[in-house]
Amino acid sequence: MSSPEVVITPEIEADLRVVKRGCDELLVESEFVKKLARSRATGQPLRIKLGLDPTAPDIHLGHTVVLNKMRQLQDLGHTVIFLIGDFTSMIGDPSGRNATRPPLTPEQIQENAKTYYAQASLVLDPSKTEIRYNSEWCDPLGARGMIQLASRYTVARMMEREDFTRRFKQGIPISVHEFLYPLMQGYDSVALKADLELGGTDQKFNLLVGRELQKEYGQEPQCILTMPLLEGTDGVDKMSKSKGNYIGITETPDSMFGKLMSISDTLMWRYFELLSFRTQDEIALLQKAVNDGANPRDTKVLLAQEIVGRFHSEKDAHEALARFEARFRDGVIPDDMPEVQLAGAPLGILKVLREAGLVASGAEAQRNVEQGGVRVDGTRIEDKGLQLPAGTYVVQVGKRKFARVTVA
Repeated sequence: MSSPEVVITPEIEADLRVVKRGCDELLVESEFVKKLARSRATGQPLRIKLGLDPTAPDIHLGHTVVLNKMRQLQDLGHTVIFLIGDFTSMIGDPSGRNATRPPLTPEQIQENAKTYYAQASLVLDPSKTEIRYNSEWCDPLGARGMIQLASRYTVARMMEREDFTRRFKQGIPISVHEFLYPLMQGYDSVALKADLELGGTDQKFNLLVGRELQKEYGQEPQCILTMPLLEGTDGVDKMSKSKGNYIGITETPDSMFGKLMSISDTLMWRYFELLSFRTQDEIALLQKAVNDGANPRDTKVLLAQEIVGRFHSEKDAHEALARFEARFRDGVIPDDMPEVQLAGAPLGILKVLREAGLVASGAEAQRNVEQGGVRVDGTRIEDKGLQLPAGTYVVQVGKRKFARVTVA
């Protein structure tokens, strides 16, 4: 006998709007509605899980897309579990990769994990966040437990993963330990009795494994919510430190402000949707204003101020704007200058000067840096070995030579 349909009350409908804003998929929505209804009826908060492997020491704005969603769920009264994958980091997540990912050492993992939660707390409410490490239940499994866990999932199902299938067809090696990663991530959901797990779109397979393993262990399966992968400042690849197109949440206010102002007018709306706390109605009004002739640069300033203010302070945001305008608006730097596109990020400053046509030779580029005549975004450059990551920069040589250089 099928269970009765849940009546979607205005309160549940409002909750769903919050949950689904900016998301890619909510699976299975009907199941999640039942969970929301039960939570409201019993006063028992849902258990919301997000796992992050500490593969790098810093969190960037791309990570905050899913963290923002966790905060929204937290504000709805649910229990947020911030899971640090200290065990799974030693395996290495193969998601979306064409080659085996080298696992991190325990020392690297420990060092990176130190900063992860401190930085995540800039988004999440620490007083309402449960911090867990998956070594708590993964280490005690031992060899016997790992074999028993592996018996609950088939190789055929594992090979349904797009990246595994592609690598197999292309003859690219797949190590056996890579099959363990989605299994261990799924087992995290069993250990935490998760009601909902969040992740990027590249994590969908791993999140679904969690549902299946919960069924195997006699638990109600979790729902999954996938969030889009935020494009980096180049507007092409997903934000990544390795791509050099990232904005770290602990960068200086000036650096963060400048990078946000460098994104394209089109990409700006993607950032508003996934990073801003403004309502969708407010964003729609901003879009209408730009469509009616408002300067998109002024709208971008609102975004940059909001993000800098969130991770630093309102005072820092206002001061960053003032310094930015002093460099770009108050006649210090001309509005009209050559636009140059360069590929191969990161690029050395000497090569940038040559290829942008600001100097005639490498020797001239080196001499100008040594004499303090080179500025990038208004900052004097003293390091001849400086590498510019992907992004857009105003590069100046002397008092009269300028170029707006986009490095991709």
